[in-house]
Amino acid sequence: MYKKKKLAQKKHRKNKVRLKALKVASLSKAKPKKKIVSAPVKVEKKAEVKKPEAKKVATKKAPAKKAPVKKASAKKAAAKKPVAKKPATKAKAKK
Repeated sequence: MYKKKKLAQKKHRKNKVRLKALKVASLSKAKPKKKIVSAPVKVEKKAEVKKPEAKKVATKKAPAKKAPVKKASAKKAAAKKPVAKKPATKAKAKK
């Protein structure tokens, strides 16, 4: 098993190297793309006008009244009524 794994790794390595070489050769033959150079566009920044900050007046808020918490009434499980058993009647044997 070890031999098979080792051979497989070797094979993959060789294939990687081969593909890498093909890619490099292909890229070296390709013509470089022409770069389009345009004049840099200047963006004018508008002068920021600072507005005078209004002073915040501290207002005291009355604490909100909490509504009394109602406790959920614990519901009792509905008790099952026992089914009344009918007394077993034995068939009387006739003499």
